[in-house]
Amino acid sequence: MQVVLQIIGLVALWIGVIFCALGVLGLLRFPDAYSRLHASGKVSTLGLCGLLVGSAFLLPSSALKVIALGIFMVISSPVASHVIALAAYRQGIPMVNAVRDDMAAALPGEFGQQANRLDSQSEDRLETSAAMDALEA
Repeated sequence: MQVVLQIIGLVALWIGVIFCALGVLGLLRFPDAYSRLHASGKVSTLGLCGLLVGSAFLLPSSALKVIALGIFMVISSPVASHVIALAAYRQGIPMVNAVRDDMAAALPGEFGQQANRLDSQSEDRLETSAAMDALEA
């Protein structure tokens, strides 16, 4: 039974390590701050949860503390990522290849103008794709 718990713990640890490595790769490869923030948010949630589950199987005496830490991270990490993204948006950091801007409607002032520009770009893309579909038919 102890060997089975160790194997499950090691598999969970490796899954956590793989998510962490993929998150670092996303931080290096993604084009803008918002995409990079998405990659780092996945690392902090999924990677850490894998590591925590693995440590809970390997150290059963600390499982309750690990579960509490995992619940705290699952609740707080997305909120922190959203707040950081909102701060970046308010600073005017541009989005690369943005299709729509959901935060512009919620924020008054100059941000609404940015949303109108993005909406007109996405409408142009939709018209272009509709024209291409009509040509193919």
